[in-house]
Amino acid sequence: MASAGAAVALPILAVEQMNDVAVGGLLVAASLGPSVLAAPLVGAALDRARRPGLLVAAAGTLTAVAFAVTAFVGQLPLPVVLAFLIVAGAVSPFYMGGLSSFVAGAVPDVRRAFAYDALSYNVSAVGGPALVAIIAAFLPAQVALWVLAAAAALGSLAVRAVRLRPHVRAGGSPWQAIKSGLRRIFSHRPLAVVTASSTLTQLGQGGLAVAAVALSIERIGSPSEGAAVMTSFAIGSLLGALCETARPTRHRPQYVMMAGFFATGLLTIAAAFDLGTMWTIIAIGLSGVFTASTAAAMLFLRNRHSPSHLRSQVFTVSAGLRVSASAAGAALAAAAIGFGGAVIVGAVGLVWIVSAGLMSAYPRGLQDEV
Repeated sequence: MASAGAAVALPILAVEQMNDVAVGGLLVAASLGPSVLAAPLVGAALDRARRPGLLVAAAGTLTAVAFAVTAFVGQLPLPVVLAFLIVAGAVSPFYMGGLSSFVAGAVPDVRRAFAYDALSYNVSAVGGPALVAIIAAFLPAQVALWVLAAAAALGSLAVRAVRLRPHVRAGGSPWQAIKSGLRRIFSHRPLAVVTASSTLTQLGQGGLAVAAVALSIERIGSPSEGAAVMTSFAIGSLLGALCETARPTRHRPQYVMMAGFFATGLLTIAAAFDLGTMWTIIAIGLSGVFTASTAAAMLFLRNRHSPSHLRSQVFTVSAGLRVSASAAGAALAAAAIGFGGAVIVGAVGLVWIVSAGLMSAYPRGLQDEV
């Protein structure tokens, strides 16, 4: 929640303290960028740790410190603030991806375990920005950063109460472990297909916010409808996550991913047709409903095809790839503004459908747990 909220709070803070939107973008990039590079090393560290919970707690504490320091941007030298955020970004894979690799050992029903995990991501994605928006409406953005720092610190305390079971440790150097993990992700066909397909979806989802704003400007001359569209997607995702948690899907996870990606893509393309604002909001909202079941299925398959001694690394690297794809999707959507909002929304939907098509490469005949 702290991490999701920071993506909204940092640009607001930069404008309030330094009157510079570009600095806000720099702060966000510093807090997110290092995660992709650090993910393999973080995963290897978690796989080898006797007490992985301590590493996750330490990462949350460092994040809390970084956000608290960042609240003083404009008073502290910018390079100092950036350095703290880079550290926060580098340790974020411990709890964004890494923690998920231990879920199956904490909840007996594996399918329900990953449904809970998917719910936590959805609640955070909605709750973090919403919390910042409420605070920023009445108080300076500095207060929002302090609240996010407190949330990260609270998360650090909470994780210590969860006894994470260490993974089976393998011999060899960390570098060998990293090479083995990357080889597993990209050469083990079932895992490679799941990783490629789920990563591609984030290219579309990352561009959806930009596409929604472009569509709103195109149709009513104002970006206001874009916020309503993204809110409907978030609500749909949250409702889908609640349903998945209450009653986890028991179908084969590879088919859940395929069908869910296809449904999200089809509904997103439908939203591109100019049939009124309500049509767009409802179509995008319904498209979000399917994201929870597909996320839970993806996490289940990722866990299923990850050897215990490489599991955390598989989770952290895969999560890092998804973050990178989301950022790339936003950049591509922004670059394609000239084509019009409807075209971009349609392209976002097409990306989801291509992702569904990729799942057809998942090997048939594999016996997955259900």
